[in-house]
Amino acid sequence: MVGAVDPRARPGDVVRVLDKGDHPVGRGLFNPRSQIVVRLLRASDAPLDDAFWRARLGAALELRRTLRIDESSDAMRLVHAEGDRLSGLVVERYADVLVFELFSLGMFQRVGRIAELLTGLLGPPAALDRPGRAAAAWRRVVRADEPIERLEGFCVPAATERVGPVVIREHGVRYRVHPDTGHKTGFFCDQRENRARFARLCRDARVLDLCCYTGGFGLAARVIGGAREVTGVDLDEAALETARENANLNQVRIDYAHADAFNYGRQMLANQRRYDALVLDPPKLATGRAELEPALRKYHDLNALALQLVEPGGLFLTCSCSGLVSFDAFLATVHAAARRSGRELQMIDATGAGGDHPVLLSCPESAYLKALWFRVLPRGG
Repeated sequence: MVGAVDPRARPGDVVRVLDKGDHPVGRGLFNPRSQIVVRLLRASDAPLDDAFWRARLGAALELRRTLRIDESSDAMRLVHAEGDRLSGLVVERYADVLVFELFSLGMFQRVGRIAELLTGLLGPPAALDRPGRAAAAWRRVVRADEPIERLEGFCVPAATERVGPVVIREHGVRYRVHPDTGHKTGFFCDQRENRARFARLCRDARVLDLCCYTGGFGLAARVIGGAREVTGVDLDEAALETARENANLNQVRIDYAHADAFNYGRQMLANQRRYDALVLDPPKLATGRAELEPALRKYHDLNALALQLVEPGGLFLTCSCSGLVSFDAFLATVHAAARRSGRELQMIDATGAGGDHPVLLSCPESAYLKALWFRVLPRGG
């Protein structure tokens, strides 16, 4: 939809966007090699100067303060890209560490200044293990996925000094996070409220956490919810090692299995093993439109298998973090999976990410996380 480009514009530059009548549309970050040629940051002709960045970052922080997330956790998303009108930038807080995840060349070129402004607005990090005192300064990590770097044309330099693992707290549960090396930014803050709610429904339950990553749901069920027994399953060996560390950190016993979810589920079916509560939270299955149909088939197969492992009357929570999979498509896929497995479901709720992952109505694609809550009805009931 770009008709013409000023030849002076360079990749990463701030550019003015004009309509066909040469009327200003706004200003944004330009990259001709990207799938998103201009990431529009403001719908006016005002400059993208320090005052702009300070105002946008300040508005993002004010939302998190209003939500009072810090009362339950010292881990949260401080900047949610389009949701905070800062397309191409995600910032997570883990205790005294800030992780900047970049999705555009323009943000990569400006991340140093953005970090300076953000830390100035935040003030020093509170040292939660030493009430009344403060850590000296924020530690920073800058990350980007390799496919994004190739597509956008930048490369985040290897860190000269790694921050190492950091311990965060969420609803009374402690988690060890690896901001340098973990998947994405090291942890999934988007499931914070879903983890707490799932835990409250697991009193004295036998729980299976399929695709458990570093153990979030299962650990919450054990520590907060008082689950009788918890099993976590994942194919990522490094993530499982962190999950075991997290169980030890909270002084609870959880059984972890290094296995493919399909293989483990079929083995449990053969063993006639059933669970009172099951959460299925696989990684992103559709990263591009070409992968949408294969992803829906995999969601169908995973859910059909998982449903057969839930006791009649049990709780089933199934999630999708694939933004390309719509809510309606995911719900229809789970419904088809239930029919295939011979189970009937009562839907008790549908949720998404926490409030620190706001959705701008003009960019509904940022509502990527879908969490569907069901009671599995007895057969023939």
